[in-house]
Amino acid sequence: MILRIPAGSVLCLAALSASAFCAMVGRSSSAQNSPAPLPIMPLPASVTPADGEFLIDGNFNVAFEGFTEARLERARLRFLGKLSKETGIPFSVEVPAGKALLQIQTAGPSAAIQQLGEDESYRLQIAPGGVTLSAANPLGVMHGLQTFLQLVRITPRGFTVPTLTIEDKPRFPWRGLMIDVSRHFIPLPAIERNLDAMEAVKLNVFHWHLSDNQGFRVESKVFPLLQQRGSDGLYYTQDQVRHVIEYARDRGIRVIPEFDMPAHTTAWFVGYPQIASGKGPYEIERHWGIFDPAMDPTRESTYQFLNLLIGEMTALFPDLYFHIGGDECNGKEWDGNPRIQEFMRAHQIKDNAALQALFTGRVQKLVAARHKVMEGWDEVLQPDTPKDVVIQSWRGRESLLDAAKRGYRGLLSTGYYIDLNYSAEQHYLVDPLEGIADKLTPEQTASILGGEATMWSEFVTGETVDTRIWPRTAAIAERLWSPQQVRDVNSMYARMTIVEDRLRDFGIENKATREQMLERMSGDVNPEALRVLASVVEPPKEYERGQLRDYTSQTPLNRLVDAVSPESETAREFREISKRIVAGSATPEDWQQAHDWLVLWRDNDRRLQPTLAKSELTAELAPVSKSLQQVAEIGLQALDSLKQGKTISADAQKQNLAVLTAAEKPQAVLLLMVAPPVEMLVKSIQVR
Repeated sequence: MILRIPAGSVLCLAALSASAFCAMVGRSSSAQNSPAPLPIMPLPASVTPADGEFLIDGNFNVAFEGFTEARLERARLRFLGKLSKETGIPFSVEVPAGKALLQIQTAGPSAAIQQLGEDESYRLQIAPGGVTLSAANPLGVMHGLQTFLQLVRITPRGFTVPTLTIEDKPRFPWRGLMIDVSRHFIPLPAIERNLDAMEAVKLNVFHWHLSDNQGFRVESKVFPLLQQRGSDGLYYTQDQVRHVIEYARDRGIRVIPEFDMPAHTTAWFVGYPQIASGKGPYEIERHWGIFDPAMDPTRESTYQFLNLLIGEMTALFPDLYFHIGGDECNGKEWDGNPRIQEFMRAHQIKDNAALQALFTGRVQKLVAARHKVMEGWDEVLQPDTPKDVVIQSWRGRESLLDAAKRGYRGLLSTGYYIDLNYSAEQHYLVDPLEGIADKLTPEQTASILGGEATMWSEFVTGETVDTRIWPRTAAIAERLWSPQQVRDVNSMYARMTIVEDRLRDFGIENKATREQMLERMSGDVNPEALRVLASVVEPPKEYERGQLRDYTSQTPLNRLVDAVSPESETAREFREISKRIVAGSATPEDWQQAHDWLVLWRDNDRRLQPTLAKSELTAELAPVSKSLQQVAEIGLQALDSLKQGKTISADAQKQNLAVLTAAEKPQAVLLLMVAPPVEMLVKSIQVR
């Protein structure tokens, strides 16, 4: 039979005669002792289980049958290297003379320049005697190899994969990750390892945000002052760009550049003020926000400049799509320029939106003249926008719905802003079609191409960017790949934890990075007490961090807020346990875990406080640590009351809730995430 993953399901490989596999992946986060999930992310479209397992030992080898190419051979070697790292078994890289244990059947090549909508499906058949991976082209092969890697487990026989057949294909053809390298420059090794991680979870578009007010980050040979004066010397050479494009193509990933215009362009004007609308002088912007400078859309010289630059950059980036930004132009420089105002009156341009529409239309023609398709944020959608333009929605599904109804293709980023430190659950439950599919025709529905996670870089560096992108982006990758009905949050978290560990083999060392930062800021090689505090705090959400402290692009990002995860796994588990305690469904293990954590947090302040003043970076944490102690003490009292059936006076409850409310407010630019669950416990005690 074929198992098609239903809503709310958790597929366990015990059903595949692999009980040891379930033991390997650990317990589900569900309180009901549900079986451990298939540790694949994203979940495949269908699985056909069978009895038995395939043993991986030193005899394991891989060969191609039929079509092959240099890219497939590199994928084979990369796969064997990852498998060897995961198992510790050295594998021969020689192609076997006879039939291989993993036989890859590829029907033919993919496009020379990867195209939107190419066939990415694959079929992975695992039997005790061997494995067959078949696909229409190398894209499907690479996806199938990643699925195989995720299935590897340790058993009493050694490293094995379960016997099954997977038939898989993506739900959406556009599954992207945008990395902004302008606000903070992200070095090439970080770009490479994130491309590796993208391959692991089957993302297929790298959206490279290369210019903004804080920096122009790619070499232009036509206009060299762009990078010479607008980047602080931090930019990618054109050879490095070509390397990234090839690196990505080897992993089935398209690279789409973004050069934001007409606003978000202050860094352009440092070298070329003649294309700006204001008088200048201009400097690289060091702060964050929406700024006034914008290109002058009324001068022909502006379009002559852009014609040459777009010609250079479309030749450098081979993908069919070219992103021109188009967002957040406030028009203030246009309002303050008498010549631009006269132009608007002479041409009966009623407002700045119409002026930007004129600009966007001119730029679109420049892009189209290079046989490229323009992509832009919501603002580029105007009444006369050409129908082939792709609209990327950052303002909400309504703009995506509007674009689809008007015949445009679009993709969703609303809800996928991973820089805002939302939980994986919040991202996971956002669907490009939810709430709008019933308002669209089938043809319009098909115009929703997918979505992109967006990593804006105000508060990340090359050191910390991985910890903000992963593992939560794996949840977004599943939303864009797997069937729409795959929505079980507990299953997602259980599998995401496994995937995060596996991403270490791709260079994503989140835990090691956090540990290194804790050691550095404390000066302690084993900062155990600081580690305890770090495990229950998170960065502020949305845009609150910039309101709590003044930051610039030169502010060191080396404090606890930069080291901790956007989502505390410990706090999340404590919250789920607290919910079960309040609901009356907690197990004895739940009660014990809650008690043990609360005791740990209560006693941690005594150990941590004497060490905090030793470091300028940790001194600010003293009130946070004290709040954790107070919250834990209240939590222990609440836990005892609930367990013993005790009541609480109204005054005592009010006093405790006041302490908890204060603890929930940001301190040292951090949120204490165990305070709300304790508040839940306190509110559930019967008041006398």
